[in-house]
This record gives sequence, structure tokens and C-alpha cells, in this order.
Amino acid sequence: MKIHIVTIFPEMFGSAFGSGMIRQAEKKGLLEREILDLRDFTDDRHRTVDDRPFGGGEGMVLKPEPIVRALESITDAADKKPHVILTSPQGSRFDQSKAKELSLMANLVLICGRYEGIDQRVADFFADEELSIGDYVLSGGEFAAMVIVDAVSRLIPGVLGEGESVLRESFMDGMLDHPQYTRPAEYRGMKVPEVLLSGDHRQIELWRRRLSARNTEERRPDLLGDGCKDLDKQTD
Repeated sequence: MKIHIVTIFPEMFGSAFGSGMIRQAEKKGLLEREILDLRDFTDDRHRTVDDRPFGGGEGMVLKPEPIVRALESITDAADKKPHVILTSPQGSRFDQSKAKELSLMANLVLICGRYEGIDQRVADFFADEELSIGDYVLSGGEFAAMVIVDAVSRLIPGVLGEGESVLRESFMDGMLDHPQYTRPAEYRGMKVPEVLLSGDHRQIELWRRRLSARNTEERRPDLLGDGCKDLDKQTD
């Protein structure tokens, strides 16, 4: 997979992507990233990327011309048109299902919004979709892009090395994860649940499913369908 990020702050991504899982994915040849400085696609000596909004109002709006030039440069170098995503508070909610969908694509572009937003013509005519990572205000779309890249890239086959571990994570089956424990079995009087020490894999799996359902019902009941709401009773 190749991911292109269009931003006016390319330096923000150095430390975020320079280590950890994303760096390992690049070393394995499973992920390639390109950070494009939007100012490189301007045509004036001041490298202007924004302007005042028509109709008045506070703040500045990112101009369409540099963004479209950046998109055209990506498309011209690609084998086929990439999937273009605009990070925006007006976008649909990014979740695990969308992450799985995007992980199957070969070429993604993330346009990072800034200031009061991006000229609407970019969203209407050049972006394939708008995505939001939550109902709150960020200083820029760079943070949302980092979240999306991290969530998507870890689902690319071979990135984590243990495919089954990905399938067991929170949200992969629509529910939160079960509690996790490690050694020691007892710490300051706090004991690990006996079932996890029993060696009975069937009972352990049932316990994990039950606690997963319970966590979800208590913390994120909006994730549960009617069938999942009875799981706690079925595996008790």
C-alpha cells in the first residue's frame, strides 16, 4: 500500500512515522508513504496556500489550486487513480470497519485540513470521501491523518506478523476487548482470574467472550446488536 499525505506541516509526521509499527511495515516493503508539502504546489513567491473566505467571516480557508495540483501530481505518477480522503469535522465517522475497508486499497491520499477549512470545491469534485475521527475540534487534520494511517496500516497482512492477534482486538468483531493479565499471577493481593490459569482453553475462550460483551455493554452499549446483548448470559 502507498499512502500520500498532503499537508502544510510535513515536519509533523517525522517522529510519528519514524519508528514503531509503521516503520517496520516500510522496512518489510508492505507500506510506502509520501508526505507532500502543499506549499510546493503554489505559484507565487510567498507560497500562499490560504485566503479570506467569500462572504466574510473570521479565519482563512485553504485554496483549491495547490491542493488540486498536488492531487494531479500523485495521480499522474500512479498506475490508477488513488482513493482521496479529506479529513474534516463534517466527514463520516472513522471506525474499525472503515479502517478494514481502506486497508484493502493500494493507493490512498489524505488531505489535511487547516484553519477554517478547505475550499468546498475540493470536497465536492476531487475527494472521494470526507472522514472525521470524532466530534471535537483539532488544530489541524494532521492529527486525524496520523490516526487513520496507524489504524489502517496495522491491518495490512503481514505488518504485525501475527494475523490472529489483529482479529482478536477491540472493535474487530464489533465489541471491546476482554481484560488482559500477565505475570505475576498475584500482585499485592490482587489475583489473576483462576480460569486463565486453568489451562482449559474452551473455558478461557468463553470467559473472554463474556467479559468482552460485559465491557461493551457497560462502556459502549451503542456497539451492541440484539444478538450480542445476550452473550453475557449465554456464557455465564
